[in-house]
Amino acid sequence: MLAAVLHEPKLIRVDDIERPEPGPGQVRVRVRAGGICGSDLSYYFKGKSGDFAVREPFILGHEVSGEIDALGPGVPESSAAAGVAVGQRVAVNPGLTCGRCRYCVAGMPNHCLDMRFMGSASTFPHSQGMFRQYIVVAEHQCVAVPETLDFAQASMAEPLAVALHAIRRAGSLVGAQVLVVGCGPIGCLLLATASRAGAHRLVAMDLSKRALDIARAMGADETVDAGDANVVSRWAEARGTFDVVIEASGSPAGLDTALRAVRAGGAVVQVGNLPAGQSPVAANLVMSKEIRYTGSFRFADEYAIAAREIAQGKLDLRPLMTHSFSLSQANHAFEVAHDRSQSMKVHLRFE
Repeated sequence: MLAAVLHEPKLIRVDDIERPEPGPGQVRVRVRAGGICGSDLSYYFKGKSGDFAVREPFILGHEVSGEIDALGPGVPESSAAAGVAVGQRVAVNPGLTCGRCRYCVAGMPNHCLDMRFMGSASTFPHSQGMFRQYIVVAEHQCVAVPETLDFAQASMAEPLAVALHAIRRAGSLVGAQVLVVGCGPIGCLLLATASRAGAHRLVAMDLSKRALDIARAMGADETVDAGDANVVSRWAEARGTFDVVIEASGSPAGLDTALRAVRAGGAVVQVGNLPAGQSPVAANLVMSKEIRYTGSFRFADEYAIAAREIAQGKLDLRPLMTHSFSLSQANHAFEVAHDRSQSMKVHLRFE
């Protein structure tokens, strides 16, 4: 089978590797579509994502959907009701937790001490990713979706789960004024989910006009150019403006804007992956404005919720889905995904 393998920064080779066989409690999925994430782009261009560096040939990708191709021992043929019958279309959760460590037991599986998150270089040997024609996963990692749902849309369950988890971390948004800093795919999904969560006023901020246009299509009431320093100064007056600010740019400048724009007693949720190492932070603002500064990492039980939201048509994700390329065009797809003047969410097709 074929897989998109990163051998060095800016060099993906489509390699022929052995097709895996499912073990007990596992299923094999024929991958049909996969979305390129910001962390994939960081691995591709820099050889690392945050603190996680690539140290061996690495298959990228953790946002995929496909159809079940084979069942392993212990997975009954009659599991159609559970969504694991051969031929069933599924979205695939990339994270496999141990279920036993203190974080899993405490309901924080995204912090599992033995997490195997496909397409992550956080462990060594790396947990190889999902940009390949076939993957083997645990039965419970698959969430059934209807045959009428496009594979690319189904693969959006993973980034939507990230957004849902961040909104949960923010607390109640009913009647709140909310600012989203950074309008890439996650930022735009945050806007859509914040709107459904009851936000009264949604403001989107980014440097890219195209990103702001899509942000408005995804629910923003107002859009602001991040290069306009006067706006940030006005927001900072009277000890801040917004009840909740979600930082989704992953830039120190974006975090600084968030801390200045949030009102005293408000919340800042860090979703963007900041550069590795020390980041300059106006920490005195956290103290003097009594800001609740909260992190949001991946997702917990939100993946299945996200898949169902998409399957039931509760969110229209099509404005985000700008490009699609075949597996053989993987390097070009990553270049396009990196160019925010022309793309938002870019998918690979596995035919």
